Amino acid sequence: MGKITGFLEFDRDERDYAPVEERVRHWHEFLKPMAEPELRQQAARCMNCGVPYCHGTGSTIPGTPGCPVNNQIPDWNDLVYQGDWQEAARNLHSTNNFPEVTGRVCPAPCEASCTLNIDDNPVAIKTIEAAIADRAFESGWIKPEIASSKTGKRVAVVGSGPAGMACAQQLARAGHDVHLYEKNAKAGGLMRYGIPDFKMEKGIIDVRVRQMEAEGVTFHYGAEVGGKVPADKLLAEYDAVVLTGGAEKPRDLPIPGRDLAGIHFAMDFLPQQNRRISKEPQDGVAPILAKGKHVVVIGGGDTGSDCIGTSIRQGALSVTNFEIMPQPPEKENKLLTWPNWPLKLRTSSSHEEGAERDFAVGTVKFSGENGQVKTLHCARVDNKFQPIPGTEFDVTADLVLLALGFVSPVQEGMVKSLGLELDPRGNVRADMTSYRTSIDKVFTAGDMRRGQSLVVWAIREGRQAAHAVDKYLMGTSTLPR
Repeated sequence: MGKITGFLEFDRDERDYAPVEERVRHWHEFLKPMAEPELRQQAARCMNCGVPYCHGTGSTIPGTPGCPVNNQIPDWNDLVYQGDWQEAARNLHSTNNFPEVTGRVCPAPCEASCTLNIDDNPVAIKTIEAAIADRAFESGWIKPEIASSKTGKRVAVVGSGPAGMACAQQLARAGHDVHLYEKNAKAGGLMRYGIPDFKMEKGIIDVRVRQMEAEGVTFHYGAEVGGKVPADKLLAEYDAVVLTGGAEKPRDLPIPGRDLAGIHFAMDFLPQQNRRISKEPQDGVAPILAKGKHVVVIGGGDTGSDCIGTSIRQGALSVTNFEIMPQPPEKENKLLTWPNWPLKLRTSSSHEEGAERDFAVGTVKFSGENGQVKTLHCARVDNKFQPIPGTEFDVTADLVLLALGFVSPVQEGMVKSLGLELDPRGNVRADMTSYRTSIDKVFTAGDMRRGQSLVVWAIREGRQAAHAVDKYLMGTSTLPR
């Protein structure tokens, strides 16, 4: 694959960021695309491994090597190197419905498992993936794939995040009449309302929605199943129902002072800014803004990083980021971790924009004035996350954002009304073969089934659930798993 000696001749290179002082002044994407000659040179570095772990192992276990959707990475690297971009786009889309999304926001476990990552120089897979997807859009290669015949079967998909959209698109291409129910005003789930525009502008979702509509998917907006739309109505009207509503119940921080004003979940904060940019009505919700405030973000993951970048662009006076886990090493021990996903210090573009980070910090209580938060009372924590006496310190805060992850799907409403069986973590129970729930003709996929995870896992599960539903309805399926 690629050039046989490419990995020896060429050093790793990838997209550059616009300067911090420039990018924090706007909400647009700031990754600079690479020119075609440089992209082809990077693709040439793919070294024809005997065992290309970047493909993914097909394992059901998170953290196993490579790409969860099993992208044929060496194949499209070779096609890019040869200059056959259209065939590279066809190959890429054969395993991934939305490579323009994963090419922007996926953490790239494929690069972590690349053989060249043994000395920290993996192939720039994510950069090449994004370039293929963007070239496909620009060249007009993304066209509706309309089923040649209809099956007469009707399927409802609930939730239009990456799992729901991937599932709905696959089922429509199999000839089913697919209706996708979304509680918000627009499709995309966390792709639209969670990921900031400076990481991924939302026009690419709109293009996919138009493609899916042309393929026969009917979108129903403002249609919360279990609320405005009774769940049993779907059971009565459709031959199969697929639940892809995500894991939206946030992890809270139940400590003294939690009821003070100015303390918010990240997913109350981030969607507001996305709606402002798209000029979507906020339905009378009180604005949460960081301008002129000292902001503390609790939680060191991707959502915390997104809160940091958003707060800085809104004009925060300062942004501090606390993580309860100890600071990980800057570099992993390759002999112990490769090709698995390593635990190591990761610094995002938002961290580089001016946030102060601290690790092994626990927040003991909040205090404030006139009902408004003003101070975090913190302490260093031990390996059991218990405060260490004598390490207490205080931090000024006018706005606190809780980015502590999600514990399960929201169970009130649809899940409870259907009486679905849950797993010990509170997710809707289903296996990774049939994707069937405890209720006949009801399926589930994505974060609602597996818990909080990556967009690439959601796409994989949506595709596999579509295969399972098609097989359930028709007795067999030609859809890929």
